[in-house]
Amino acid sequence: MSFPDKHQRKTCWDARDKFWQCLDEHNIKDNSEHPKACAEFRKLFENSCPPKWVSHFDRKRDYNIFKVQMQKEGFEPIKDAA
Repeated sequence: MSFPDKHQRKTCWDARDKFWQCLDEHNIKDNSEHPKACAEFRKLFENSCPPKWVSHFDRKRDYNIFKVQMQKEGFEPIKDAA
């Protein structure tokens, strides 16, 4: 696998940003549940980026959403049963 050059990286990141923007506009938190309106952006994202990058960016978005949720709601620590 050859590493993407500067132009290819920018194309990938722009496609990712458009896809994420579409998901945000439709208030979709789960990457796997994209509405038909975002299917075109998802396809562009997958065609513009190496597959490993797509999975990385999907996990990154999930983590970013989780992080924001934790900042807003906090978390309940697990209580020790002992």
